[in-house]
Amino acid sequence: MDNKKAKTGSKFQKWFKFRKQKRKEPCHLNESSVHGREDKSDNYAGDIYVPSLQMDPCTSTQELKIFVGTWNVAGRSPVGSLAVDLDEWLNLKEAADMYVLGFQEIVPLKIRNVIGAENPTEATNWNQLIGKTLNNRFGCPWLTPMLNPISSDNYQSVAIPDSKRRTSFSGSFWTPRERSRKQIQLSQSTGIKYKLMASKKMVGVFISVWMKTELLRKYSVANVKNCSVACGIMGYLGNKGSVSVSMTIEGTSFCFIAAHLASGEKKGDEGQRNHQVSEIFRRTVFPGSSKDDDNRNPLTILGHDQIFWFGDLNYRLYLEDNLARDLIKKQDWKALQQFDQLRREQEDGGVFQGWKEGNIKFAPTYKYSSSNCNRYSGGLPSRAGEKQRTPAWCDRILWYGKGVKQLSYLRSESKFSDHRPVSALFSTQIEVIKSTNPRFANMETFFPNIMTPESTGTSKNDKEAKSTLQSLILKDLEESPNTGEYCKTR
Repeated sequence: MDNKKAKTGSKFQKWFKFRKQKRKEPCHLNESSVHGREDKSDNYAGDIYVPSLQMDPCTSTQELKIFVGTWNVAGRSPVGSLAVDLDEWLNLKEAADMYVLGFQEIVPLKIRNVIGAENPTEATNWNQLIGKTLNNRFGCPWLTPMLNPISSDNYQSVAIPDSKRRTSFSGSFWTPRERSRKQIQLSQSTGIKYKLMASKKMVGVFISVWMKTELLRKYSVANVKNCSVACGIMGYLGNKGSVSVSMTIEGTSFCFIAAHLASGEKKGDEGQRNHQVSEIFRRTVFPGSSKDDDNRNPLTILGHDQIFWFGDLNYRLYLEDNLARDLIKKQDWKALQQFDQLRREQEDGGVFQGWKEGNIKFAPTYKYSSSNCNRYSGGLPSRAGEKQRTPAWCDRILWYGKGVKQLSYLRSESKFSDHRPVSALFSTQIEVIKSTNPRFANMETFFPNIMTPESTGTSKNDKEAKSTLQSLILKDLEESPNTGEYCKTR
């Protein structure tokens, strides 16, 4: 009996020694790391623990379909029959896993809106319409959002008790285990198909990010943060600039930037747009926290794995108006793209070097004469009071990073504003960390050779001591990072 006790005690001592070593060093799933330990005892709890890592790789890749859209709505509120236009824009015949929507000019760019306090009303109205459109399309009842309290930074799409309220998925208040449980409870309690993950407004620039609620049960979503950069009038007012959202899905970080850049088609205006892009890169920061999951919180745009930049970027055509309109009539998009200002600036190294954009196979999206009109503004013969503008692809979607494949790049035909909405569907690869933490296995897996008190005749004190030790070990396993997180290589 004493030998059995000594043997059991030896196992626990080795387990603690192994746990100490695992906390100090990341694991490497190769033969030498598993079998190269000093202690090669066969009767060792770690010998059961480590081979479980060998059987399953630490990570796998999964596909995530992300819809990205941009729309300059010319200062108009979401009223009337806009739901029909929104349905067509979002192409809801085939549901995406995420919808990331960027808007420009959701309020008129008047002085009082630019320099006044932020008013969340229009952002709330757009989020209500988006939520209703996404969820009603798939037969899910849409609950009217709470109007108070609400802000453009933290939008709750349904009423949630304070005890269950999710301020964010940043991990600032919950451990990963707690957050996963909260995500499941939240998605089950709301009964909706799409959940608003982030929403940010700066004057007229607005971003809204939605995700399938079932993904919150499947994946860990963390570190959701936002940032706004104003670079309009005098370089610091919000009539132009960007709003961005950073988030991590499992082991892959995403950044979404909705932007509205300087307008104008005079020679040299493209330089101002290039400068604003540089300012957005320089000034966009997502502050980290000691409580962020895995300390993997990208601080800058380029620190993310996959990046999507979209909006009214306002790049025009290096082409005379009549020649541009002639190519548009012929639908010769390939010839027209040769004069596209954004493509030319990329080739010359002025902006977005190394970034990708899908092949444009649709007509320029700006500028239409007015709402409810299919005619470009200006041209000959011109109408009284109408602005002379050469049509251009002002509304664009670009991306950067590995594991991204564009499935479609389209414009929609809503006549709601003088811009046509644009969308792109992406297939992205996310790195999913497989759970190899032994907390999910049966306790007997870890203590197969530990005799129960009944079978060994041990005393009550021995039983209590062993139970306490086992509970401490399991608690340590639960509170420690997933073993798979150590194994992730970047």
